[in-house]
Amino acid sequence: MKSSFSESYKAAGVDITAGYKSVELMKKHINRTKNEGCLDDVGGFGGCFGLDLTGISEPVLVSGTDGVGTKIKLAMLLDKHDTIGIDCVAMCANDIICCGAKPLFFLDYIACGKNFPEKIADIVGGVAEGCVQAGCALIGGETAEHPGLMPEEDYDLAGYCTGVVDKSKILDKTAVKAGDVIIALASTGVHSNGFSLVRKVFDIENADLTAPVPELGGKGLGETLLTPTKMYVKSMLALMKEVSVKSVSHITGGGFYENIPRSLPDGIGAKIKKSDVKILPIFKYIEKVGNIPERDMFNTFNMGVGMIAIVNKEDAERAVEILKANGEDAYVIGETVNGEGVELW
Repeated sequence: MKSSFSESYKAAGVDITAGYKSVELMKKHINRTKNEGCLDDVGGFGGCFGLDLTGISEPVLVSGTDGVGTKIKLAMLLDKHDTIGIDCVAMCANDIICCGAKPLFFLDYIACGKNFPEKIADIVGGVAEGCVQAGCALIGGETAEHPGLMPEEDYDLAGYCTGVVDKSKILDKTAVKAGDVIIALASTGVHSNGFSLVRKVFDIENADLTAPVPELGGKGLGETLLTPTKMYVKSMLALMKEVSVKSVSHITGGGFYENIPRSLPDGIGAKIKKSDVKILPIFKYIEKVGNIPERDMFNTFNMGVGMIAIVNKEDAERAVEILKANGEDAYVIGETVNGEGVELW
């Protein structure tokens, strides 16, 4: 590609040589994610992955796609771009684990006003770290310059993850019955949802993001909010090997009230004891500064619970032990009941 250069295209705002430099800089990050399924180097027209179906009698591919939303604005304000990619992978991989699927590979898409190779490499470095945490390979992606559509410093990030599960092991929410136990897996913070409200509450573009905040343990608001989304893939796969997990819900935008019912069959609701939820300081701070009603908080944010798993009552203690052994702060927050929706008491 040394001979590929267009002065006219560069004058229009797109420097294709910057794209080549970005690819070279990001290869060291991508190489960290390679596994036995990777068949091609980055830079071709498609990512190839060899599917190992050992022990899988009826394979089902499960795919998920998502972005990071307006949390990216915070990364821009702090000029810190090496963790936002973790969020992108987690939003996709945590979704497909809800079906019981093991993530196999990931592709990213970065749209930017101008390709600054070092910045793009930082973003992809975060994506690669997310892939390592999820146990999947980064097999391709796309970086597109959009001069005239986006300011030079702006960018957006989205991704796509594919996993596989044996059809007989797909989690089936119809197995959930009244009296099952709801187990919480703690979040690391706001994750990647609700940032439009966060930005409004704190007037984020004009806020001092680095000043220590007593309510946040002395950490800066920016550092706290930019904390990457927790990856639950490996711990959930470990749990599913040992315990019959009936249903899983990734607590994203819409909080408890929107996401937990997605993991329940018709006629079954969730009863959760609010005092048992380990609400993180950042959520109490958002509620206080924004004067936000408690119900709106639980209907917008994860409130400290990034994922829930539903198991038989007799399996609950063992499930919590397994999750803790795999690095999760896991605990029981409630049970399923006859009815509909979510009751917080």
